Amino acid sequence: MNPNLQPRDNDLPQLAASCQFIDTHCHLDMTAYGDDLEKVLHVALASHIHRIITIGIDLPSSREAVVIARRYPQVSATIGIHPHDVDNLHARDYTELEQLYLDHAKYIVGFGEIGLDYVKQYSDPAHQRTHFKRQLDVAHALKLPVIVHNREANDDTINILREARPLDYGGIMHCFSGDTAFAHKVLDLGMLISIPGVVTFKNAAVLHEVVREIPLESMVLETDGPFLAPHPYRGKRNEPAYLLYTAKKIAELRGIDIELLASQTTANAENLFKFNRS
Repeated sequence: MNPNLQPRDNDLPQLAASCQFIDTHCHLDMTAYGDDLEKVLHVALASHIHRIITIGIDLPSSREAVVIARRYPQVSATIGIHPHDVDNLHARDYTELEQLYLDHAKYIVGFGEIGLDYVKQYSDPAHQRTHFKRQLDVAHALKLPVIVHNREANDDTINILREARPLDYGGIMHCFSGDTAFAHKVLDLGMLISIPGVVTFKNAAVLHEVVREIPLESMVLETDGPFLAPHPYRGKRNEPAYLLYTAKKIAELRGIDIELLASQTTANAENLFKFNRS
């Protein structure tokens, strides 16, 4: 184990060199990583996190995600507009997103983070729904899987995704926070469910139940860094290396070996994102 991790619980598993994880959702462009991004990536590699997907949430972050992916071979990018930022979207913004993909397709593996957020409502909910539908259409045209953000918008999120079916290129329900009933609706759409560090929290009983119940073939892992750091780093900056704490908890909840979890969730992510596309 990398000494920089300094785990407080003293029992992160020793993993075989061949054991590899993928952090399917991180925001490496954010200022939280501005002073030590290279170190963060180095520690991640030393901690069996062999690939990280850095997520676009607006045009500037989508551009920067591509810059980071071009610079670091272990990083891939997504592009898209978060529901917080859709109020002022224009046709030219969609044109720019599409051109960004056409110019840098080798480095872009998904479309998102897109979706609905009825908690903060930084954008009008009606605008959110309109642009969610439109971005799903763009993702389909570009033949990219979608990364979906959903906060307290379960019914509308599912209904819009159903309307967009078939989701020919798949997708992920990012940072899953629903119950098992909602999880099954997501799985019925052929999507994957991404489990964040929240699963390590003692008060996450509903998420624990989801993790125990959903098929391992439908699960991927994420940090959502720099947010939502797992126990024992809760409240501090999250980073890809801390994915091991999430993995450890999931393996315990399912009663499986962590290396099996690594193998299957990595395969799930690889099958969805097709990292070697030209």
